[in-house]
Amino acid sequence: MCSGSVFFISTVPSVMAWMTYISHWFDEDDWYEGQRRAKMSQVKQVGLLAAGCQPWNKDICAASGDRFAYCATLAIYIYQLDHRYNEFKLHAIMSEHKKTITAISWCPHNPDVFASASADSLVIIWNVNEQKVVAKLDNTKGIPSSLSWCWNAGDAVAFVSHRGPLYIWTISGPDSGVTVHREAHSFLSDISLFRWHPKKKGKVVFGHTDGSLSIFQPGSKNQKHVLRPESLEGTDEEDPVTALEWDPLSTDYLLVANLHNGIRLVDSESLSCITTFSFPSAAASVQCLAWVSSAPGMFITGDSQVGVLRVWNVSRTTPIDNFKLKQTGFHGLHVLSSPPKKKSRSSQYPTKNHHTSSTSEAVPPPTLTQNQAFSLPPGHTVCCFMDGGVGLYDMGAKKWDFLRDLGHIETIFDCKFKPDNPDLLATASFDGTIKVWDINTLSAVYTSPGNEGVIYSISWAPGDLNCIAGATSRNGAFIWDVRKGKMITRFSEHGKNGIFCIAWSHKDSKRIATCSNDGFCIIRTIDGNVLHKYKHPAAVFGCDWSQNNKDMIATGCEDKNVRVYYLATSSDQPLKVFTGHTAKVFHVRWSPLREGILCSGSDDGTVRIWDYTQDACINVLSGHTAPVRGLMWNPEIPYLLISGSWDYTIRVWDTRDGTCLDTVYDHGADVYDRAVESGAPPLLCGKVSRDIKQELEKLSGNPRGKKLRWFSECFSPPGGSKNLWDLVAVIKGQDDSLLPQNYCKGIMHMKHLVRFRMSRAQELTTVKMSKFGGGIGAPSKEERLKEAAEIHLRLGQIQRYCELMVELGEWDKALSVAPGVSMKYWRKLMQRRADQLIQEENDDVIPYCIATGDVKKLVSFFTSRGQLKEALLVAQAACEGNIQMLPLSTASGSSNSGGNNTDDYNELLHKVSKELADWYFQDGHAVLAACCHLAVENIELAMANLIRGNELELAVSVGTVLGESAAQATHYALELLARKCMAVATCFPSLGYRDLAADLLMMIPDNKLQLVKLCAFYPGCIAEINDLHEKCNLPDAEECMRLAETIQADGDIFETIKYYLLSTEPDRALRVGIQYVKEQLIGSDWTLDSVFPYLDLLSYIRTEQLMLHQCSEFRNELLILCGYIGALLAIRRQYNSIVPALYEYTSQLLKRREVSVPLKIEQLSEELDAWRACTQLNKSGDELPCTPPSESQRAVYSLLVSRIQEEPLKGMVGPDCVTGSNLPSHSDVHISCLTGLKIQGPVFFLEDGKSAISLNDALMWAKVNPFSPLGTGIRLNPF
Repeated sequence: MCSGSVFFISTVPSVMAWMTYISHWFDEDDWYEGQRRAKMSQVKQVGLLAAGCQPWNKDICAASGDRFAYCATLAIYIYQLDHRYNEFKLHAIMSEHKKTITAISWCPHNPDVFASASADSLVIIWNVNEQKVVAKLDNTKGIPSSLSWCWNAGDAVAFVSHRGPLYIWTISGPDSGVTVHREAHSFLSDISLFRWHPKKKGKVVFGHTDGSLSIFQPGSKNQKHVLRPESLEGTDEEDPVTALEWDPLSTDYLLVANLHNGIRLVDSESLSCITTFSFPSAAASVQCLAWVSSAPGMFITGDSQVGVLRVWNVSRTTPIDNFKLKQTGFHGLHVLSSPPKKKSRSSQYPTKNHHTSSTSEAVPPPTLTQNQAFSLPPGHTVCCFMDGGVGLYDMGAKKWDFLRDLGHIETIFDCKFKPDNPDLLATASFDGTIKVWDINTLSAVYTSPGNEGVIYSISWAPGDLNCIAGATSRNGAFIWDVRKGKMITRFSEHGKNGIFCIAWSHKDSKRIATCSNDGFCIIRTIDGNVLHKYKHPAAVFGCDWSQNNKDMIATGCEDKNVRVYYLATSSDQPLKVFTGHTAKVFHVRWSPLREGILCSGSDDGTVRIWDYTQDACINVLSGHTAPVRGLMWNPEIPYLLISGSWDYTIRVWDTRDGTCLDTVYDHGADVYDRAVESGAPPLLCGKVSRDIKQELEKLSGNPRGKKLRWFSECFSPPGGSKNLWDLVAVIKGQDDSLLPQNYCKGIMHMKHLVRFRMSRAQELTTVKMSKFGGGIGAPSKEERLKEAAEIHLRLGQIQRYCELMVELGEWDKALSVAPGVSMKYWRKLMQRRADQLIQEENDDVIPYCIATGDVKKLVSFFTSRGQLKEALLVAQAACEGNIQMLPLSTASGSSNSGGNNTDDYNELLHKVSKELADWYFQDGHAVLAACCHLAVENIELAMANLIRGNELELAVSVGTVLGESAAQATHYALELLARKCMAVATCFPSLGYRDLAADLLMMIPDNKLQLVKLCAFYPGCIAEINDLHEKCNLPDAEECMRLAETIQADGDIFETIKYYLLSTEPDRALRVGIQYVKEQLIGSDWTLDSVFPYLDLLSYIRTEQLMLHQCSEFRNELLILCGYIGALLAIRRQYNSIVPALYEYTSQLLKRREVSVPLKIEQLSEELDAWRACTQLNKSGDELPCTPPSESQRAVYSLLVSRIQEEPLKGMVGPDCVTGSNLPSHSDVHISCLTGLKIQGPVFFLEDGKSAISLNDALMWAKVNPFSPLGTGIRLNPF
């Protein structure tokens, strides 16, 4: 390999593509005109393309309880079951290893702990729950090829490499340290893997590459290199042991798989082969196997060439069944020892065995029917495939519970958005493939054919050509036609030298540039005609075409220089050479918006900004602590630059003054490249925003709705906002013919759902469906029952015949003649069959529920399985009258036709829609949650989801278009947006932000109080304050002072506080307001709504005024009172995660500061305990039983509830959840100062720059208590 390739391979610690989204707020409120200065920048992760599973080492997947894990090259991905929705979600990414992970093993005694080993001779013990390293063992004296917890010891891990010895690391206790197994060493063949016996203490077996086994157990003779396959005896051929598993029901039996000699069941005591299992095809070979604990004697295997899952029983030498799950072969299998538990339906379905007749003499049938006993056993299997795919397969239901397909299995070196479709992202990897992803679904839609070696760089063809150019480490460059799925051109001018960068000219689509380790930058046409060869003194790592001059290209070289070439001349010398970097230059990028400006990133850790016209470096961006590998200008904001580095960070820069606006620590390893969506938010002054302005100018009339839609999409993360606006258009009466073609792929309005799905069904009518059955001949007892049934039938005893058929499991026969008894009996029999199928989690239940019109049961069935979209479809079909409840005579003799169920069905529809919305919302997709509510025209909840997801700009825009029905929520969103503009530091008291805040508040009809708060908080000089007062139609500060004194004499406390805050002496408002609140709290009949408005108003006193020494006593009292009332507000809004923190915050302030408030620490403690006890009681019954609250706790909580009363904005009840809340972080581990737990999702730093809380908690805290949790008196502004 060339030196460039060695450099990359030796430092390849990244295996993921992350997508970041930058949202900005601007000086002017006229958003689409001119160039803007982005003063606030917030970078947040909105999506994650997880890596695939590595296909090299053996023990790369593991499971415990409701979690499973798999290894990529340098990271471990842990998925956990969400019991509420019965789905597995990415819970954590563990990334501490610097070289390839070789094995993982889950602790059998503690489901929160697992171990991992890697090629850098390192073993790590992890705590999954806390997402941290518990212990590390360096220098393992060799690379651990296999790793396993010792079953007989809770804190010992064994590992082995090559030919031994077996090391045992005791992690803690008096015997902690590493010891060597006394016998397990000096093997004659390398060790493939080893397994401890789960029951027999100290017994261990090793599998070797020569096909033999070595078995050790205390008190017995050790057996080395025994039980080789018979065909290998006496030869030197190797047939590695690929899988080993002890029989869970035996102390001596062992399943062994050899790569070429198949599977054997062997006896480790007698050293004999009990059974040799036969494959249907001689070409089949096995990489992995696993026992199925839920079905004794059964095991499964995965073929290594094709993804065939085979089910076996030790009593048979051939497979019971074979299922092809994927085209590519298996690499790993692991059966979950305790499969995921489904939701309990005991409250809806009685535990009585419905398929057993109460009058029958026959015994109930066994748990497994005849068919089930000879097909896939119940159980869930983690499947890892050679192409990196990972999934969880439900063997009983024969379906994927989870499938993560086509993930990259190695380092991602480059990523680029498609120029004409920002929904498509291409990634290039060390694994030799290019994948194209749909960023809305985060799924791979195209993957390049074959393996190209290492792909360093890619470049999309301009426009809609649908081609990608790729550059490789040894195989030259190529052009891949994405739609056709084939390579159409190859370039070999660089020979076997690595090509580090490829760039397709977007000004001249016929030209492609490559730069290589051979020191050349070559410009060629797409048909291979070389136009220029620019020789450099060393390797060339980066090149970029100017976006303003089609004949200009810049390069970055190992000699530390940046060069600019002009293609319109025949000279091979550069026009300019920029010097200044102190290490090699890796990437260069021209600014798309500022002619002559380019940037370069170097191994010296800096980014330099060059002005071609001035022939000079105009800025140096310092901050990275390792080589800079990724550079990208924002295509709409002229001065915004993003850089990625081997220090694991992404930085956002303002290149005018070199300020680092934000730093993203989410990557757990080196950042090689990044991409910015062209045509995605934010829009300022680039091509897309210019196009929008032109479109607006073409519109006639008042295009307010379109303006708001485009405006809001500037601030919305990818995925969902277009869907939301389509639903708004439907609600506003837009003609269906104007809906976009992809409307039916998203969340549709309920009036369209059935119609579109029916159209889809008609498309599929040509597909022939066949139902397979079968089984084994009935035993003699069943024959006798059949004979009895036939007799009853001939005697005309149809009901008795039906019951016996039910006993025999022949439901179809029973149901076919049941109407002969009565329709009522037939329907009850159908319901019994449905109940049985539901208990079996069998999809066959659907037609039974449909036929009987049992919509609620079917909806409940789908909901319990997490199939919320199916439940929604059924509920809507019932609302439209497509599912009819059959008429039945009631006890009183009247007929119930089911025609009066419309209200029930509508209620069911809204219930299911809400549950689907809740699923989207808690998964960090607030916009899609809002779509679910808009689909049933529940505007209140749709707006609430947008606000609780902090999509404030989108909420205001949508609410404005929806009008009166969304007015209350729109006004609240406007108020929060104004608070966002009132952030201190760089933004406030900027006149632009001040006026923007005022303009937003003026959109609220009854806005006087909100404008008072803005003016009270504004920290300008007296002239600026009076100017703002005038803009808000308020008296100047001196007049406010006179008014306050007059009103105080009249006894109107609230108005007095208001005008004092606006006056030249705002501290006088504190004295009046706090005294009033304390007097209220001393009484017994106060409520939250009688106190909160006063404290809320007082909290807007200017920060510098509140910090004055003479205000310290009032400040302390205000913070304590706001903390306590904030806790009550949090209880009202069910912000459960911050309620304890607010009570603790208030208690700590009471302890540490001398104040005179009518609150006692004991009272706060009692209230918190009462809240915990009484709210625990209301939690779902799936949880462990808790101690019921005492009478005194009930009394305290009852008093709290009476004071808290109901939230006026009902949709706002429930926790906030912003985009990306559930996405795990790599190295950016922060512990919340509120909860003491690791923060998942976006982090919000408090004013000391160190203390952190989750952004969700920060938003909820700020909504109920405006002051920082640190007790400084600084206002919190996370919006």
